[in-house]
Amino acid sequence: MGVKSRLAAVEAIPENGTLLFTVREEDGRKEEVVLVRGDDCVEAWKNFCQHETDQRLDRGFGAAMRDGEIICPKHGSMFDACTGHCDNGKAAGSTLVAVDVTVEDGDVYLVDDDCRYLHDGGIDDDAPGTSSHLTF
Repeated sequence: MGVKSRLAAVEAIPENGTLLFTVREEDGRKEEVVLVRGDDCVEAWKNFCQHETDQRLDRGFGAAMRDGEIICPKHGSMFDACTGHCDNGKAAGSTLVAVDVTVEDGDVYLVDDDCRYLHDGGIDDDAPGTSSHLTF
C-alpha cells in the first residue's frame, strides 16, 4: 500500500452528500474525486459522469443526491452512492470509477496506490494568483 492520507472525519461529510478533493494520478494528471457518504457507506469516485466524461458530478458545491444516489446534473442519470452503478438514463449500465478509501476510527483515508492527495476542493481551486470568485 502507498501513502495513506487523511481526507476528513466521516461526520464532516454531509449525510447523503459529498465532499470534493483533488489527487495526482501516477501519470501526473490531476483528477477530482467525490467523497460520498451514502446511507450505509463511505466511498470515493472520480468526479465525472460515465455518459460524458467532461461532465462533473460535483461542481464544487456538493453533488446532487436523492435516496442514496448521485445525480448527474446534465442528464439526470443516477449512480448508487455505495456501488457506483447506474441503472437509468443515458449512463445506464455503467459504473463510476472508484478511488480506494478506508474508514478508521471515524476518519476517512485515501489508500489508493494510483493516487496521491493534493488538496481539498476541485482542480480549479488551486489556480495561482486567483483572488476573485466573481462570475459573469
